[in-house]
Amino acid sequence: MENKIELKAGVELGVCPTHVKFVGGLVPGEDAKLPRTESGELYAVAEMRTLQERSPVAIESVQISQFNGTDAADLDEMYGGLRDLGLTIHIILMVGGADPMNPADEDAVVSQLIEGVNTAKKFGTTQVGSTSFEEWLSGKERLEGAAFEAAVAQVIKVHKRVYDEADIANSSIEKWHLEFLRGTEFATFTDAGRAWEVAKKLNDMIGKKFFRLLIDAAHCADGPLSLEENAKLIAEIAESGELGMFHASAATTRGHHSTDDGWIAALLAECAKTGKLEQVIVELFHHEDDALAPMRDAIEGFGVDTLDGKSYTDAVVDGLRDAALRLNNLVNRGVLAAK
Repeated sequence: MENKIELKAGVELGVCPTHVKFVGGLVPGEDAKLPRTESGELYAVAEMRTLQERSPVAIESVQISQFNGTDAADLDEMYGGLRDLGLTIHIILMVGGADPMNPADEDAVVSQLIEGVNTAKKFGTTQVGSTSFEEWLSGKERLEGAAFEAAVAQVIKVHKRVYDEADIANSSIEKWHLEFLRGTEFATFTDAGRAWEVAKKLNDMIGKKFFRLLIDAAHCADGPLSLEENAKLIAEIAESGELGMFHASAATTRGHHSTDDGWIAALLAECAKTGKLEQVIVELFHHEDDALAPMRDAIEGFGVDTLDGKSYTDAVVDGLRDAALRLNNLVNRGVLAAK
């Protein structure tokens, strides 16, 4: 057992366990049942227990993808098991087969999001997230000008309907973290500035800073803006009260954090400088995940093996260690407040 690291920062450190694979790890099968290990335990629960045992720093939370239609008993077992590990649960609301920017798909998107929100409410979740700006890997052209403004208005309409129709104001949910994606994955909402147009206008409508903007180091690095442009936006978003979670995830490869070319450290520091950083989530993807085959086909460098003989558990432990040391360093330098 290696020496333990005490996290000095008043920041929640968690994991998004996508490294167990979507297909075969997180996505339910045709029978709606969640995948299990050879010993019969749900993958997400088993892996988070292993990470807790091996991590040099305490893991406080887990951000887990919620797939609608999953067997109710399995959901109870998964969320109950994660809670039994002492983890705070953040749910990612998944949308598929419909485009939030398209008025013709509005009802379908709203329905999917409400189902996910209702699951979050059932388990008393206080924070949810989503990438519900546009359809994943749609192959559509980037929208500009009036077409972009129309897309912003439609995405706002969708989320305002969900907020109202699911009665979120009177629920356990306190924050909704909106995540933009890199080019190819998305065509239009590919940077913090564009995504912020949705979050701040939604918050103006409801009169509070409920919708937050998730900053993912990988999507920023692979996006159209420079490091300096991202840093400026992070400061402005935080000043407005709309800075959300930070994803510590490596650009392009989405693998081991040693491949990120410094973006995780740089943007983590920028978020820390604002004084508004509340959560850091370590996230890696498995390079052989069948669900990500379209990404491997579309993006050069995505889905390569970055492990150098390590396991994905090893790689996530490395990411947790690195995040903890960086956060402590930011406290030591007076950039980030201590607990």
